[in-house]
Amino acid sequence: MAKITPFKGLRPAKDLADQVATLPYDVVSVAEAKEFRKEKYNFYHITRSEIDLPEGIEVHSYTVYEKAKENLEAFLKEGILVQDNELCYYIYELVMDGRSQTGLVCGSSVADYENGIIKKHEYTRPEKEKDRIDHITITGAQTGVVFLAYNDTESVQSIINDWKATHQPVYDFTAKDGITHRLWVIDNYAKVAAITHNFSVDVPCTYIADGHHRAASAAKVCKEMTKNGYSIGGDEAFHYFITCIFPASELAILDYNRVVKDLNNHSAEQLLATLEHDFEVNLVGKTAFKPGKPHEFGMYLEKNWYKLVSKEGTYTTDPIGILDVSILSNNVLDPILGIKDQRTDKRIDFVGGIRGMEGLQKRVDSGEMAVAFSIYPVSIQQLFTIADSGNVMPPKSTWFEPKLRDGLVVYTI
Repeated sequence: MAKITPFKGLRPAKDLADQVATLPYDVVSVAEAKEFRKEKYNFYHITRSEIDLPEGIEVHSYTVYEKAKENLEAFLKEGILVQDNELCYYIYELVMDGRSQTGLVCGSSVADYENGIIKKHEYTRPEKEKDRIDHITITGAQTGVVFLAYNDTESVQSIINDWKATHQPVYDFTAKDGITHRLWVIDNYAKVAAITHNFSVDVPCTYIADGHHRAASAAKVCKEMTKNGYSIGGDEAFHYFITCIFPASELAILDYNRVVKDLNNHSAEQLLATLEHDFEVNLVGKTAFKPGKPHEFGMYLEKNWYKLVSKEGTYTTDPIGILDVSILSNNVLDPILGIKDQRTDKRIDFVGGIRGMEGLQKRVDSGEMAVAFSIYPVSIQQLFTIADSGNVMPPKSTWFEPKLRDGLVVYTI
């Protein structure tokens, strides 16, 4: 059963929440983060602290993490962030395009992560793990929330719903992208104890929806701190990592698309001819093609969109093989474009569905990339099935929206 814990979160002063909160550090570029450099309260000063250092600084250098620590300490000293006095849980509601989802912010057990009670569906990249390990170790804080999901559980949901109905949120703002964020603080001892208990008896497992690298990094920090003698009773703060856990029924997965730098020595004509072995290839033209059902793909090549439809018998029907991200990998990216490992190959990049088909076209039209592929999204139940089986999806298979904001709750270790 899932083990969670309340904690004394660091939170923005009430009137500063909308100015502090930022998108997750890993969905913005350095250039995008630098646009907020002059905003004093912006949390990128901590999660992307290279924006406060000279141009050309190596973003994974010790200096960057030291700057993050310095900035975090300044936020505390100036009262931008304030620590709660009691052990709390936090309710976090996001509303996007009229659809709301409500999760519980808590500490989730590293032991659960190691023992498979927190289930994974992706491998991680070593360099991205090291980045968060260094950030956590030097700042002494987990600044990015891991997004978990679980099958709807009435005993937990009833407490959350009742608290929302009878208490005012401490934060309630709509960000510039139109997404509304609300946060409630559960500081009642009996309610906190009831939530902890209900998870321990009614929630057999949780699933990582987004944040595999953050979770893996927190687990490795815990292992290293235990090895170095910091663990006494085994329940210290670093034995947990900050998560926000949502019921599956409220979640939506968007497409996670691909762009590739070159055609692996193929001409456009050769690529199209080769694709016809496994796909029905149809020219769409200038109008972007977004797949409307499984096994359809859009391809943007030399200013034109194509519709690709997988031919029967060209993919397997097992839980992994039937995924469109697997079909694209097995029938296009690997055999034709020569991308064997999407986690490490620098020729491929990933574009979340929130950026639309325009985001794909822009990458290709700029000359940065040669070809783009749009993919039909994975379902939440497919994610659960694969995680339950102990298998993993191809890298970057899922894109969840809306994104949790960094900076609304920080977990110190």
